[in-house]
Amino acid sequence: MAKNLKPAVGELRRAAPGPMQAFADMGKAALQPGALDTKTKELIALAISVAVRCDPCVTYHASAAQRAGAGRDEVAEAMGLAVYMGAGPSAMYAAQALEAFDQWQEKAEG
Repeated sequence: MAKNLKPAVGELRRAAPGPMQAFADMGKAALQPGALDTKTKELIALAISVAVRCDPCVTYHASAAQRAGAGRDEVAEAMGLAVYMGAGPSAMYAAQALEAFDQWQEKAEG
């Protein structure tokens, strides 16, 4: 999914450079370590992605959580919170998020 989305996002960046740059800048600012580290913030973003049912967000934040050093147990715990906040439909997305994390982890391990 991530690979297929890149061309479309690139086209959107070319078509609407100002808003897309502002969105990218906001993301960078939001993910900067502060009271919460980046890994924790990515776990929160992944849980929100599940709760709002955003497929592309799930794959993006599953990858980012893996790169930030999140473990599978941390992702699973965050998915428990996402299910709690989003009820039944979030349970289905949580299963997909955990699967996406596993795929990114396998890719990172070679």
